[in-house]
Amino acid sequence: MNILGIIPARYASSRFPAKALAQIHGKTMVQRVYEQALQANSLQEVIIATDHRMIHDHVLDFGGKVIMTSDQHPSGTDRCYEALQKTGKSFDYVINIQGDEPFIQPEQINILASVLEDSSIELATLVKKIEDTETLFDSNKPKVILNIRQEAIYFSRQTIPFIRGIDAWEWLEKSTFYKHIGMYAYRTDVLAQLTKLPVSFLEKAEALEQLRWIENGFSIKVAITPYDTSGIDTPEDLRKALENR
Repeated sequence: MNILGIIPARYASSRFPAKALAQIHGKTMVQRVYEQALQANSLQEVIIATDHRMIHDHVLDFGGKVIMTSDQHPSGTDRCYEALQKTGKSFDYVINIQGDEPFIQPEQINILASVLEDSSIELATLVKKIEDTETLFDSNKPKVILNIRQEAIYFSRQTIPFIRGIDAWEWLEKSTFYKHIGMYAYRTDVLAQLTKLPVSFLEKAEALEQLRWIENGFSIKVAITPYDTSGIDTPEDLRKALENR
């Protein structure tokens, strides 16, 4: 299995401009993500895909691999596809590794890659069992429900499934809930198809692009990880993350 790891790292962000270059204990966020991804033995190659010359040059300075992409991409998925094309190489799968998760564990990448041994899998993603009510009811932490084949049925910012007849604070005792970890694996031929799909109603309603794929009939295999993630969306997120490290 030939897998390419791509780290999308755009410069603009309404809540945290240039966060890819934010300093974390002497290294930038993007460098930390890159170095963590390099430790995943399931990846044949790791590259950073960026839309800004400052990030591009910084990656070269620390010895990383980087590809310049358009600044017009609406999602990391589109940026990954352009980067894949520009490598000029053939891969079976691409894993999209979030560029704002500097504490990602290499084992998370390996767990996701482990389900790709079946070449019929179109897409895959990660989830983690929810063990606290704060996460369970946090609309900034999307949830996912699975079918018996361990494929995603639906993603939502609301708590799913809803359990009738008992107090919500008892739900964790009655069912298993999963938090979505935003790392994606795409079979490369499927990745090409995804970039041609129009934005869907459910995607707009929940602001979750993976719902577009489900609406269009693609199946998303789910791997379960014991490791959580700490995405950095704001300067406050970074401050809290540094306090805990």
